[in-house]
Amino acid sequence: MTDFDEQGRPEPPLDGDELATLTGFLEFHRATLAWKIAGLTADQLRQTTAKSSMTLGGLVKHIAYVEQQWFHVVLHAREPLEPWASVDWKADNDWDWHSAAQDTPEQLVALWQDEVARARKAVEEALADGDLGQQAKRPPWRDGRTVSLRWILTHMVEEYSRHNGHADLLREAIDGQTGE
Repeated sequence: MTDFDEQGRPEPPLDGDELATLTGFLEFHRATLAWKIAGLTADQLRQTTAKSSMTLGGLVKHIAYVEQQWFHVVLHAREPLEPWASVDWKADNDWDWHSAAQDTPEQLVALWQDEVARARKAVEEALADGDLGQQAKRPPWRDGRTVSLRWILTHMVEEYSRHNGHADLLREAIDGQTGE
């Protein structure tokens, strides 16, 4: 049985196995980002703070890209899907961050939620064929190394943790909402 905190986030299991613990923390951090962007307007999602150009909208679009990149492209060695497939990343390495300014909150949330759903399915598919130690199907990095599903899940927990810290600061600057 999953417990939920006061923001409706699923609590990671206290005594779960490795898979339940990793996915529990990932789902907790996904829910944290959803909490941080809930109810914001397009203008609010475009707001920056201090000297940073980072916005919550850009963060949401970036994390959607990261979900697809690790679980679809790296884990399963599949071609990127739109909107990522047609981006000239060499010409604009931060496209995901700044192109979000043209998207509505609904488009950003839908894009992110679609990528999260695709990522969950990709993990299920991978686990049907192996365990957390299985290597990603993407060709190795230049130095010949590959990452495991365990590494990808751990990296995604780290990715969300880091960006949820950014989201917390941005949300507080927008409307004063604080928490974690």
